[in-house]
Amino acid sequence: MEVIQKTAQKFIVRIPADESFANAIRRSVSEIPVLAIDEVEIFKNDSALYNEVLAHRLGLIPLKTEKSMNDKTKIEFKLSKVGPCTVYASDLEGPAEIVYPKIPITLLEKDKKLELVATAILGKGIEHAKYLPGICFYRHLVDVKSNPEIEKIIQNSKGFVKQKKGNTWRCDLTDKEIDSIQKINKEAVTDSDELLMIIESFGQMDAKEIFVKALNALEENLAELEKSLK
Repeated sequence: MEVIQKTAQKFIVRIPADESFANAIRRSVSEIPVLAIDEVEIFKNDSALYNEVLAHRLGLIPLKTEKSMNDKTKIEFKLSKVGPCTVYASDLEGPAEIVYPKIPITLLEKDKKLELVATAILGKGIEHAKYLPGICFYRHLVDVKSNPEIEKIIQNSKGFVKQKKGNTWRCDLTDKEIDSIQKINKEAVTDSDELLMIIESFGQMDAKEIFVKALNALEENLAELEKSLK
């Protein structure tokens, strides 16, 4: 395994794996506990949005998920605003960190009021999309038999991996680049036994943490399966 890129927002890793294993990791992202607003008690809503729509928007605001949180975690936010104004995520007052404070929630006209209490808990993406911490996807690394014309396409590629061995390149290319190479030589491109896995965080936790927790969730599920088969 080789780490290609590691930032809070994006984690890219090169792994020897097939599609079945990669898909198992991708699906396991939806089993990571994530903090999100689950219940909203609205006392006054003079905005143009129905209560249900307002509650849905609040649920989709990313909240920082701390390692110390557990199934018993309940975090309460309060919001009270009088127009004219735009109500932003930063107007929610509570002990948890709001990842993107400038997310607009709704508009209030002059003398109109919004007052509510929102409760956030841990949940999983298999229950609701608001609990997803990010997206995970992958693509094959390909082996390309090179010649001067093909090598020029590879060198101009913005892919993360470009590794040459003899007259063969192992690299990640776009579909357009692969099509261009196959027009030159139909037999030049073959899938390798490696994948490039990309994890992009929505902000609740670091991208690397999403990858590690997805692996842990997969391991736990396999252990449960093994136990049930005994």
